[in-house]
Amino acid sequence: MAEKIGIYIDKATFDPYLDVDQLVEKIKNRWGDATPVIKVFPLVASDEARKEIQKDLDSGAIDGVSIVGPSPREDTEYFDFGPKVVVDRVNLREQGIMAYKNPDGSLLKPGDETPQLLWDMVMDYINMSVIKLQKSAAPEGEAIESVKRVLVLGGGWTGIHAALAVAEAGYEAVLVEKESELGGYAAKMLKSFPINPPYTQAEDTKIEEKIQAVKNNKKIKVYVGTQLEKLSGQPGQYTAYLKTAKGEEEVEVGAVVVATGWKPIEPKYLEPLGYGSLKNIVTNVEFEEMAKKGEIKRPSDGGVPKNVLFVLGASDLYEDIAKQEEEEKKKKLEEAEAKSEESSEEETIEVKFEPIKTYRHLDYTSEVTSLTALKQAGYVREMIEDSIAYIIYEHMVTPGVYELYYKSAQDDPGIMLTKGKVTSFYAGSNENVVVRIEDNLLGETIEIEADLVVVPTGFVPTTALEPVINLEYRQGPAFPDLDLFDGYADSNYICFPYETRRTGIYAAGPVRQPMTLARSASDAYGAALKAIQCIESVNRGVAVHPRSGDLSYPKFNFVRCTQCKRCTEECPFGALDDDEKGTPKPNIARCRRCGTCMGACPERVISFDNYSVGQIGSMITSIKVPDNMEKEGPRIVILACENDAYPALDMAAKRGRRWSPYVRIIPVRCLGSVNTIWIADAMSKGNDGCLLLGCKYGEDYQCHFMKGSELCNRRMQNIGETLDRLGVELERVRQEQVAIDDYDRIPEIIDSFVEDIIKLGPNPFKGY
Repeated sequence: MAEKIGIYIDKATFDPYLDVDQLVEKIKNRWGDATPVIKVFPLVASDEARKEIQKDLDSGAIDGVSIVGPSPREDTEYFDFGPKVVVDRVNLREQGIMAYKNPDGSLLKPGDETPQLLWDMVMDYINMSVIKLQKSAAPEGEAIESVKRVLVLGGGWTGIHAALAVAEAGYEAVLVEKESELGGYAAKMLKSFPINPPYTQAEDTKIEEKIQAVKNNKKIKVYVGTQLEKLSGQPGQYTAYLKTAKGEEEVEVGAVVVATGWKPIEPKYLEPLGYGSLKNIVTNVEFEEMAKKGEIKRPSDGGVPKNVLFVLGASDLYEDIAKQEEEEKKKKLEEAEAKSEESSEEETIEVKFEPIKTYRHLDYTSEVTSLTALKQAGYVREMIEDSIAYIIYEHMVTPGVYELYYKSAQDDPGIMLTKGKVTSFYAGSNENVVVRIEDNLLGETIEIEADLVVVPTGFVPTTALEPVINLEYRQGPAFPDLDLFDGYADSNYICFPYETRRTGIYAAGPVRQPMTLARSASDAYGAALKAIQCIESVNRGVAVHPRSGDLSYPKFNFVRCTQCKRCTEECPFGALDDDEKGTPKPNIARCRRCGTCMGACPERVISFDNYSVGQIGSMITSIKVPDNMEKEGPRIVILACENDAYPALDMAAKRGRRWSPYVRIIPVRCLGSVNTIWIADAMSKGNDGCLLLGCKYGEDYQCHFMKGSELCNRRMQNIGETLDRLGVELERVRQEQVAIDDYDRIPEIIDSFVEDIIKLGPNPFKGY
């Protein structure tokens, strides 16, 4: 804990709106010996100021640093004094002076007398900084001796590239393929979309060369005909239990790359397209296999089709399947809710893996299916003399250089492309297929009779069909599912590609999202580098992501633990197991330092060295709350997510937006870390309201920690019960969802909440 704190003030932040000399006088003796050094610099983010602060640290005059001025998101390079020095940044530039406006909406002008409300704000923020430092210790990471070996699951195109990338970086790779040979679906393909300039012709995949490169690499150990039975441990120290033809084998690895690929969608979802009822309708996967064998034939009679029609989109035909699936989901949800009501609170419902089967996988493959149709139309023209290939599309998606490939197909007189919506299929003469097309470029309904029709199939990731990683985790063997992903193994679809919701395990290729071979190869390198970063990070005792380099980790006071299991169940990353009594068993390297466990714990036995329930609670209760709300206005605490809401506030201020001077903003790691005691502290101290600003949750979730905002929202019920016991209205607490680009909206959210609180009147606890 910091006992001698130096306060260093940035004069440029306050000029010309607040006299810094007066500020120094106000704080000079406020904390006595706890703040022996108070200095002002023309610009605190400077080499001169940094040297002076370092000098004070070296002399022993201080052991903690409070920087009063710019946002902690700015000028970070000036204020890193090593891992043993605790530093706090008091954001009085962006979220103080720049954001300040008078209650009547008027702005500060140079030469105006400094309003008392601004003085109160400045003093509150500096006071909170001192208290924060007094309750912070420099964290010491718990280093784990890492195994510098990466397990790559899947020996297809993506897995092969991932293993080669790991080996090229100087690490060992263990490549596991459940089939008897390497290559995956790429080995079943005749050709790939263009990979090299001029991007106009399909190319040989050269998968055989890649396979040979793997076999020749001494840093790569290959297992074929092998499955991962179980994965136990944590990043840096995983044990993979492999089931091989010769028996079981254990392999120690530091991280995992999941590249197990995809499988075609269930045939029932293609029934509206006539698949299964009309003999001469095949999927693009079946067509590719025919081409690979060197012959394109009709299933009905083995004849060579002279005209082949490729379908890209028949959205109207999926409606019945969509409705059917929604009904199935609704029924399943009702059954789950009924089971939950019947079970006791103490009962732990076993987590089981359930395959995900949804027609929506057809919607995710527009780029791949578009390019596949262009490629396979080329097969028809190359392999069948005097042939015609039709491509009927609702949407033709050919991003980037693939536009050249599309134009190349347009130039072939035997490839007929037209936009239109396929509405029905029925049998024609000689078992041909008649395809009805509406909303086409000609503006009239047309019908085309084809010898063979090829329909698209969706990419269903293997992680949606089976628990490919088979984790020995308290929260189950597979990645937790979010409806948004339909089984795709991803952590945050905006911010963190490759990262799954299990630290140390990274996804690449079509198991993460539908993609071409070129993108899959690039993806493999990204995932491999993430795996290596993970190994090296835990080896140094720091967090991997998203708080990269963070030395802190949750510590448990097990003496007071009641084994309620809330922390183990609510952790978004499965970082906690538990023993037979239900006592948490931390796995530090799995942890991402979000603090969700801390927010979940009703006994408040979980804390970080530099972030704790007591620390934030003390900061909240240190805010000076006036007794007379009508005269001096309300006081409102804002707990802002450090990932989206806090930077959005900075951005708003820089763009000239202002908000009420009655609020005090405290950054939190995630709304998932918000403990209900903080709300109780704020209300019992007399604060008139509490606003929680966090990331979006639900299907369009953007939470860096996956479900922190959602968990906070669920806890609002507990907050309501707490406020009810205190005799305080629930309306005084509100949670709002904001994204980082909502900077224009955030000031309005704040001011609207302040207005509602003023209408509600003073907190009944005010004055106590």
